[in-house]
Amino acid sequence: MIHYQLRCSREHEFDGWFKDSAAFDRQVARALVECPTCGDTKVGRALMAPALGRRAAHPAEAASLPVQDRPVDAAATVPSAAPRDPRGALAGRIPDHVRAMLQKLRSEVERNCDYVGPRFAEEARRIQAGESPQRGIYGETTPDQAESLAEDGISFSRIPWVPRADG
Repeated sequence: MIHYQLRCSREHEFDGWFKDSAAFDRQVARALVECPTCGDTKVGRALMAPALGRRAAHPAEAASLPVQDRPVDAAATVPSAAPRDPRGALAGRIPDHVRAMLQKLRSEVERNCDYVGPRFAEEARRIQAGESPQRGIYGETTPDQAESLAEDGISFSRIPWVPRADG
């Protein structure tokens, strides 16, 4: 996976994760990459500082590092706004106002969309093909399935999933 800092034509900056630079180029050429702030599809790479890997001498030392500085096995990680715990919830410290907004978003999604679980990619394709009724869905997908959906022009969004406000 490759991480790019991106900028739209309206100067909004945001992150993007891609299989490789060719996947980025293909998705931009097909207007599949859009600014999360304004929806602009005129997107390019912004200047970035190089990511220098750190390697801890011992696993206990790595665990003591702040989350953003811990060594990461990119092949085994789903890119997201923040690290995830095994249940898919965000890990680490999230500012209270951001957590509250994400909890409200989760509540709206659960109230207005159908949960399809690990069949998300399959059901999204069925909806796109007209084989299932048009409706909002949510569930899980692998990074490869998500990339394939994006390459096929099927619109979806990844949402950081935080624990419910009531639990």
